[in-house]
Amino acid sequence: PVHLYGQSCEMDEIVSIAKEHKLKIIEDAAQAIGTQYKDGRCAGTIGDIGCFSFFPSKNLGCYGDGGLTVTNNPELAERLKIMRVHGGKPKYYHKVIGGNFRLDALQAAVLNVKLPYLNSWSAQRRKNAELYNKLFIETGLTAGVGGTEFNDENKVLLPKAVYRGFSETANNYHIYNQYTIRVQQRDELRKYLSEKEIGNEIYYPVPFHLQECFSNLNYKQGDFPNAEEACATSLALPIFPELKEEQIKYVVDTIRDFINK
Repeated sequence: PVHLYGQSCEMDEIVSIAKEHKLKIIEDAAQAIGTQYKDGRCAGTIGDIGCFSFFPSKNLGCYGDGGLTVTNNPELAERLKIMRVHGGKPKYYHKVIGGNFRLDALQAAVLNVKLPYLNSWSAQRRKNAELYNKLFIETGLTAGVGGTEFNDENKVLLPKAVYRGFSETANNYHIYNQYTIRVQQRDELRKYLSEKEIGNEIYYPVPFHLQECFSNLNYKQGDFPNAEEACATSLALPIFPELKEEQIKYVVDTIRDFINK
């Protein structure tokens, strides 16, 4: 499963399916470091292996490329350690095919300095998201968070923190690696925001089944309409911790002006 945008997947159901069919679970927690599931467990620690990214744009980013895998299984841990050094153990004796996946000391040093700030940065991202939600509702562009259908009351669809309030210990119910809204004139809005010097990004423009690398599977437009609509309407807005209230208000006002013009 992929813990997208900073929120955990529904892991109880995934674990149940995996047990029924004797499957292993590899969690993609690249956008969800520190995110807690509804029972308080952290994303990336529930399945057999958890994968994290330290790319600079992530909530905990290093100065270049970097990442981490975690597991509670000693055998998997040993295999991962061997694979990260070209598959060699001892050195130059290769049991399996691996690669050079070691995190260099410079990147580790950057992460070591930034790690103590992660929870406070995530908390500020949640605060920014709450302000976005409040302002979007006040503009009349949406009736609330979690909408799935466009209509006169919901011209902007806002993300919902689905596990908020499930547990007193799960304060990191969402870390908002992205704050992603959905709008019908997404491409036109994106151009308008860029003209106003407001950062934005599309995560993601093409669904898996329409990617060229999977063309041999013979899927076509219309086979997965929900995925296609999400790719056509999703737009991520600035959410970084250092955003000021007036900047968030400017973003919302600009979107309101575009939709109401």
